[in-house]
Amino acid sequence: MWKNIVKWIDIRIGLDDLVSTRLKNYLVPRDAGFFSTLGLVALVAFLVQVISGILLIMYYTPHPDHAFTSVQQIMNEVPFGWLFRELHVVGANLLVLLLFLHLTNVFYMGRYKRPRDITWFTGGIALFIILGFCVTGHLLPWNQMSYWSTTVITSFPTFIPGIGDKIAVFLRGGDYVSGVTLSRFFAFHVALLPTCIVVFITLHILLVRRMGFAPNKTDYITKKEFSYELHTDGMPFYPDFFSKQMVMTSLFFAVVFFIMTFMPDTFLPVGAHVQADPLSTPLFIKPPFYFLPAYQILRFIPNEFLGISLVLIFCLLFLFWPFIDNNEERNILKRPILLSIFFGTLILWVVLTIMGGY
Repeated sequence: MWKNIVKWIDIRIGLDDLVSTRLKNYLVPRDAGFFSTLGLVALVAFLVQVISGILLIMYYTPHPDHAFTSVQQIMNEVPFGWLFRELHVVGANLLVLLLFLHLTNVFYMGRYKRPRDITWFTGGIALFIILGFCVTGHLLPWNQMSYWSTTVITSFPTFIPGIGDKIAVFLRGGDYVSGVTLSRFFAFHVALLPTCIVVFITLHILLVRRMGFAPNKTDYITKKEFSYELHTDGMPFYPDFFSKQMVMTSLFFAVVFFIMTFMPDTFLPVGAHVQADPLSTPLFIKPPFYFLPAYQILRFIPNEFLGISLVLIFCLLFLFWPFIDNNEERNILKRPILLSIFFGTLILWVVLTIMGGY
């Protein structure tokens, strides 16, 4: 029966030819290692978010009087609801971490340079959209920590002269976080942002497949005209490189279920188990870990406008760096200044994250 199904599909779309040309005969650099699989693992992590999110929407009520209760019902009454809710929460945080690791590896290997500068740009936009998912989804459980951290995050634009207050009012739907904010964030989370992320992920994958995998070697010359990376001495995408991707994907799921089993409250602090109360401010408010560096910068700098400006400048530099860096040298080890900036930024980011968390 299975052979007949495969034959039926093959007659219509040329399945054998598709598998041969796009998988078995699609070559990647022979020295492509496990770090080169992080993009695919991040895609799998995103699909986990999509599936678990759809299942959660079936039982979630986006109303301030019922949101917290509906989440508790998902956790305690809906069959396997706790599993998909934990999978959604843990998976979302690990997805952001995977994207950080993926972009760090791409930068270190110099794979952001022409002709892959547009690929970097689309990946950067996708990262910002994912962070938008995290911001909007963080409020939906309507608990103390999500309510007040959202209050802090949506207050950031108010430090921008002129348009800052208007941006904050647009995000909140008013002067403060309320039921209107919850409805607006829910609409962003399930309608607007999914449309945007599908566009940029699709474009990112098409660019990667169109140009071929970037070589691991850093001494090749930048091409002046478009040409496909053949990797004639490379290894087949399937089964060689595909097996590495499956190993890393399995490792991702192992980490997810380890955290769910032994550290279920890692990404659910104490305030996450108390219903939101706009009249009771917690003693300590902090955003999710991926916003802690920016949060700590704003705490360090007395001038809020200067702090916001530094964060925005860093984001723009990150996004447009491939178009700014005109140095033909791809090996970062031969560029001591850039290497120092790279590791200095990573260390500073970690330090700010730790300080912001405590």
